[in-house]
Amino acid sequence: MAKKAKKKKKKKTGGRPTKYKARYANQAYKLCLLGATDKELGDFFEIEEKTINNWKIEQPKFLQSLKKGKIAADANVAERLYLRACGYEHPDVHISSYEGDITITDITKHYPPDTGACMAWLKNRTRKQVNAWSDNYDHKVTGNLTLSDIAAQMRVNGSNGH
Repeated sequence: MAKKAKKKKKKKTGGRPTKYKARYANQAYKLCLLGATDKELGDFFEIEEKTINNWKIEQPKFLQSLKKGKIAADANVAERLYLRACGYEHPDVHISSYEGDITITDITKHYPPDTGACMAWLKNRTRKQVNAWSDNYDHKVTGNLTLSDIAAQMRVNGSNGH
């Protein structure tokens, strides 16, 4: 008996050629550092967001650049939010003029903790846990109650619904 020859899968050759260029990975990284979303990346590269998603699959370096940029940007914002929540200080200068004399004085600016930043930090920090800081509450109603049950209860209570 003769063995059947295995057919080799042919690479897809149909469709439009990709608009992707290797330099896009670095551009996308920088845009992500600025907080760009996938939709905004699509606008920048003049393509649809779906194409960005395809490039993530087809171009590993592009995907890594997006991840690296988004993680760095998120970490930077998280650090700033944390500092704002806890309060912080930094060196600065005060420039003043009196009777034509300019005075430059080194100072330290103090920023007290910010309640809004505290709440934002706590909500985001604990979002995967049962979140006591969340504005969203999960109200669950159990049991079976019909309109006829409500009407009967209203008759018992002497209420006419007004």
